[in-house]
Amino acid sequence: MVPAHGGRAAEPVYRPILASRRRGELEALHHLDPAVTPLLAPIVEIDTLDRSTMDAFRRLPAGLLPAVDVAALPDAADPDIVRWGVPLMPVIGLTESDRRLAAHGTAARAYAGRALVRLRAARDRAGPDASTTAVERIWRFTALAPEECDLLVDAGDVCCPADVRVAEPRVRRLLGWARRHAWRSVTVAAGGMPPTLSRLPSDEPVRLDRWDWQLWQRLSDTGVDYGDYGVGPADAGSGDPGDRLPTVRYTAEGGWWVYRWSRRGGRGDDRFADLCRALVSAPHWPSTGAAFSWGDHELLRRARRGAGAGSAANWTAWSTSHHLAHVLTTLSRPAGDTLPGWHPRPAPQQRGRPPR
Repeated sequence: MVPAHGGRAAEPVYRPILASRRRGELEALHHLDPAVTPLLAPIVEIDTLDRSTMDAFRRLPAGLLPAVDVAALPDAADPDIVRWGVPLMPVIGLTESDRRLAAHGTAARAYAGRALVRLRAARDRAGPDASTTAVERIWRFTALAPEECDLLVDAGDVCCPADVRVAEPRVRRLLGWARRHAWRSVTVAAGGMPPTLSRLPSDEPVRLDRWDWQLWQRLSDTGVDYGDYGVGPADAGSGDPGDRLPTVRYTAEGGWWVYRWSRRGGRGDDRFADLCRALVSAPHWPSTGAAFSWGDHELLRRARRGAGAGSAANWTAWSTSHHLAHVLTTLSRPAGDTLPGWHPRPAPQQRGRPPR
């Protein structure tokens, strides 16, 4: 079993933000190694509520407690996630309606006994006193205590060095405010994948820096947990709807290797097999090979022509599966064990500058 850092073997150490519209991301969760399930607490964004989404949640492995963010749904279409019949944790924004806050409180008490408060660094830019007023309203309408709430500080897009330089002081100010309250845990998440890959060259692996990971490393002295957007962009409306080239986003140390393949003629099976052969012979292919994750197993099968090329949803699923395993393996290293735990501290007497 991959141990958690800081001696918290039963507590999640990684909160990836995944989108239900990218079906492959939920499929990757279905194939998690049971040994690491307790260390993962995915946050699933839902923009359309249908039967297939609910069925996908019902097929999640036992012991996994995902948080569900329904902020994209209209308030009139308030979903009753309690009826889904699986343990879920509600995600609460700072500007939720009174009605939705009450529903979130009901959902929290039905299963986990807690909720996750999501503070978006780029959008929720009120000062510390206004932020405190907002979370106190959350606790009042949900009937939850601060100790029953995890805090997610979402830095959004961090796709270049300039983004990191801007995000770090902003996040630090928010963490300074967060220490005024007795949160159950605090996580910082960001998205480092570019919104479009269609301008990258094809038929050769291209390395992209994981700026989200670099931001978190710069914040390691704060003791916060790690979150990201998996292998997808943070911008919900971004993507490459017209780019149908076989694509794998393969996570490695400090970066992604993006494989977009068009060679070997028009047959998708041939193109994807060629892509996978290039991947499994690369230096960043793990030493444990197919045993590293379900996604790696499926990619090796395609390299050996043991199955077809699959679809864009499959490519996302296999990339996400490897990414989750890579992040958890990295967080389990001895260096991560030295990270201090999150501890709130009393609010300072003087008023600080508003977080931005």
